[in-house]
Amino acid sequence: MAGTVRTPVLDLFRPALHRACRAFFGLELVGVQQIPRDGAVIITPNHQTYADPPLVTIPIRRPVYYMAWSRLFRVPALGFLLRRLRAFPVDIDAADVRATRHVVRLLTAGEAVMIFPEGERSRDGRLGRFKPGAFRLATSLGVPILPVTIAGGHDSWPPGRVLPRPGRIAITYHPLEHPDRGRDPRDAARQLAERVRDVIQEALPPDARAD
Repeated sequence: MAGTVRTPVLDLFRPALHRACRAFFGLELVGVQQIPRDGAVIITPNHQTYADPPLVTIPIRRPVYYMAWSRLFRVPALGFLLRRLRAFPVDIDAADVRATRHVVRLLTAGEAVMIFPEGERSRDGRLGRFKPGAFRLATSLGVPILPVTIAGGHDSWPPGRVLPRPGRIAITYHPLEHPDRGRDPRDAARQLAERVRDVIQEALPPDARAD
């Protein structure tokens, strides 16, 4: 397998970003040894704040591509920045064939893609329902899922607040979950989504778990 691909710009700013997040958010990173160094993988964090993508990426020493809400790309400066950070747009309100094809190309090339299975930030801090797209892709391509739990983000930066406030955020990287390719594809994708959701929820405090 190929060795770790370096990301020079991110590697340059990573230590400063990590220190700043530890100071402001009390950021704790747990289970970083579970992050695969190479090979195709879909990273599926729960979604609590706008800062989730860079926070989750801090310990990942390889390029990561991000599926992001298409409306964010309509803001000229923000759209430019998102594309420079390897984000690409997806219409979360409809089946976006173009975005799906782009993900397939990336995964086929052995890249890491981050997809938030809730589709958008939690409005109340609780874990939301998972959309099936990421898990159907994992099942059809035989790609593992890296479940990631973000805890404490909603308290620091809830929807409606312009800027974050100091808090305590813990990010847990769980062991890879692999699709069962011996089952019916839809059933295998559904079971994979259930397993990943259970793993993510287990590391959340009780008040952030689904009802």
